[in-house]
Amino acid sequence: MTNSREKELVKRIAKLAKQNRELEELVRKLQRKNEKLIRDNEKIKAVLENLSPGKLDKELYIEQKPRSLKFEMATVLFADIHGFSKISDKVDSEALMDELDEIFFAFNAIVKKYNIEKIKTIGDTYMCSGGIPVKNITNPVDVVMAAIEMQSFLRAFDKNGEEKSGKFWELKLGIHTGPVTAQSSGKKKVTYDIKGDTVNTASRIESVVEVGEIIISVMTYELVKEFFVCEYYGKLPVKYKDDLEMYIIEGIKPELSVDGKGLLPNKTFDIRFGLIQFTDMQEVILDKLEEELPGKLYYHNVKHTVDIVTEVELIGWGEGISDEEILLIKTAGLFHDVGHVVQYADHEYHGTLIAREMLPKYNYSEKQIDRICDVIMSTKLPPKPKDLLQSIICDADLDYLGRSDFIPVSNTLFKELKEQNMIGTLNDWNKLQVKFITGHQYFTKTARNLREVNKQKQIERISSLIED
Repeated sequence: MTNSREKELVKRIAKLAKQNRELEELVRKLQRKNEKLIRDNEKIKAVLENLSPGKLDKELYIEQKPRSLKFEMATVLFADIHGFSKISDKVDSEALMDELDEIFFAFNAIVKKYNIEKIKTIGDTYMCSGGIPVKNITNPVDVVMAAIEMQSFLRAFDKNGEEKSGKFWELKLGIHTGPVTAQSSGKKKVTYDIKGDTVNTASRIESVVEVGEIIISVMTYELVKEFFVCEYYGKLPVKYKDDLEMYIIEGIKPELSVDGKGLLPNKTFDIRFGLIQFTDMQEVILDKLEEELPGKLYYHNVKHTVDIVTEVELIGWGEGISDEEILLIKTAGLFHDVGHVVQYADHEYHGTLIAREMLPKYNYSEKQIDRICDVIMSTKLPPKPKDLLQSIICDADLDYLGRSDFIPVSNTLFKELKEQNMIGTLNDWNKLQVKFITGHQYFTKTARNLREVNKQKQIERISSLIED
């Protein structure tokens, strides 16, 4: 391994260690949240028990008031459609409004495609926001992609219009990312209205944009610059604050675009996006595990899943796999034990069923999902991996065999198996552990370098605990 390769691996290890600490903190927060939900549920039960049936019916029919929700990171887009100054007096105003409706209809389809919430239209201004009502980390990229598609649609629409009547429409787009307060209303169809400095700033950015341009704030720029060609545009004076730097979006980076024109993302774009989006999916799965795992799983818990996701990435980088393979192996690590929410036996298989149901929502291809499921199934004991990705996850799944915390971790597994009536005494367990570790061998070079030496020490430690 070259010096540069070693330095890169050290940097990645440091990054993973930091991510692991953040995830452990997330686990603690989830535990606290779960405890609060349990307490709140008990309070609600107590209130309902004290309500008479007639009073309860009356309470249920009280109209719900609009709810106010806080979102720490949303990306707001204002699209101002201009065309009236280019239209001759001969143009039918009713036909004009029909065209504007057609444009808005197309914009609705675009924002739906990118999981963006349409807020409202004000005259010829279209307003939408990413990151609400479902919080996600990808909303800045989603909104910029939607803006590029809106711009592309209107240019094509203009071209068709010019051929028919000589008129054309123009579009200005302003985007800003920050916290918003959203108020929801409605029962059958919930709508949202958003307020705050982020909304006002996005509107101000749009007001200074030249026609045909997409302008983003520096806040949005920092979150999307990996994906798009961004050129410095200038500063926007903001009352009581420092001037706001702005950037113009030229399109998707050529190396991330299908034809290099910056309009359509290629596979490399999708993989990079998927690695960011993985954070959102991980939070969903960790929540699911925290809420639905049986209480007697002392080893196969949330912490174990976090450890595996971290370890597969570490071993994966050490083995030199591609970015796409990193995404696939991390996804397999995230789902490899989620089947425990269904049943203990054959949890690997049930994990693949959950993965097949969920992953299409995150734009994984059928081929990618098939490979992820094969990797998950390879963790079924005894491990018999058939390729590198399967070898990586099998090594990560038994990584604790060569770690300094082996004894306390193995004790949690013993306690779990004891609860399942799958093991006898602790002495029986220690004998089984010595036999297993003696016959075990890590499959990847990276895991052997990291853990093999310590694993031999474990055999000596456990052997000293065995009673004849």
